Amino acid sequence: MITARQSRAARALLGWTQETLADKARVSLTALKRLESENGLEVYETTRDQVRRTLEGNGIVLLNSDRGEGVMIVNETRPSTSSASV
Repeated sequence: MITARQSRAARALLGWTQETLADKARVSLTALKRLESENGLEVYETTRDQVRRTLEGNGIVLLNSDRGEGVMIVNETRPSTSSASV
């Protein structure tokens, strides 16, 4: 499950506005604002799932442990194992 803080942090890492994420996740802007609210507003699980899938599809990893929650962005490209000769 994605939290409000994780959604805001993930958007910041990607440089996305709420409008951008709502559009890419195919959820309404109002629904996304509810998800990102700290007031504990009700949000459909399908909305949370769409937002989570969209962020993960763009390199975001959601972190959850007994010590807290967070996000990280990963680079999908693998470093080259061959070295160039000069």
